[in-house]
Amino acid sequence: MLDINTQSSTNILLGKVLLIASIISLLPGCASTEIRPDQPSSASVTIDPYEDFNRSMYGFNMGLDKYLLKPVADGYKFITPRFMQTGVSNFFNNLKGINVVINDMLQGKFEQGAADTGRFLTNTTIGIGGFVDVASELGLQSNVEDFGQTLAVWGVNQGPYLVLPIMGPTTLRDGTASLFDRAANPGSYAPMVGVLEGINDRANADGALNFINEAALDPYVFTRESFLQYRSNLVKDGLLDSKEHDFDINDAVDEAIAQPGKSPAPTADKHGKLSGAAKPSKTLAQGSDAFDDMSKSFERAEYQFEKASAKVDQLSKKKRRKH
Repeated sequence: MLDINTQSSTNILLGKVLLIASIISLLPGCASTEIRPDQPSSASVTIDPYEDFNRSMYGFNMGLDKYLLKPVADGYKFITPRFMQTGVSNFFNNLKGINVVINDMLQGKFEQGAADTGRFLTNTTIGIGGFVDVASELGLQSNVEDFGQTLAVWGVNQGPYLVLPIMGPTTLRDGTASLFDRAANPGSYAPMVGVLEGINDRANADGALNFINEAALDPYVFTRESFLQYRSNLVKDGLLDSKEHDFDINDAVDEAIAQPGKSPAPTADKHGKLSGAAKPSKTLAQGSDAFDDMSKSFERAEYQFEKASAKVDQLSKKKRRKH
């Protein structure tokens, strides 16, 4: 019998294995890379100063996977129909949508946040609690955002690479941020839901883990480099988007409030036209544009949601007519 608390914790490790799997096709050269612990390169020392500890934890996690997680995941795949596995995966991905939206907003990615909100609402309602990914069919793509990326956008360095028992590959920044991510995921508050999520994630990661163990000369290095590059790509996208609306409220206040002696009092010419009047703040205008864009983004998300609802209503009417 599986220990509930232990299995609930494994969902973090298994989720990150999925991250590695998603970029294997982008890293064909990693399989031929080998860095031995007794011959570390200068780059690996900088990124992975605790390599000896990390390798021992990597071995522990792989042993746990071999004798516990993989057998359970294989049993899950054997007894669960494929369509149901897809539905379960969709359900857990939808639960993560809450955290995605929160971090969209924290990073200042308002348009993406509006779209992700529309995606979450669409799948939660029309998609029957998220079991059916209706949003993707309607063109609302899935985004990956978490508090680790948010901290990076705020200027927090990633810190050393770490491999923790059960939790798996992470960094000091991302490992700390994962506490926030778990708090924002409703599934974290139901132990049995966490168990199912961990089993489902491990089942989905089976092909990736097999590839790493069979193709990589050093699976530890392959996993580390894949994970770090994937996280770096996510962070760079976040930094790029977060600068879209660079609005400093302090600058806006300074420009909006005329200081004594700084701006001349307005005077009227012979035609009654004012001169010397304060001009609208450029920074305030930029800030206003940013909020206008955010409002329009939410309106577009609302429109997409209403459009999806109308489409479902039409399909329901057609079915009733046939009967």
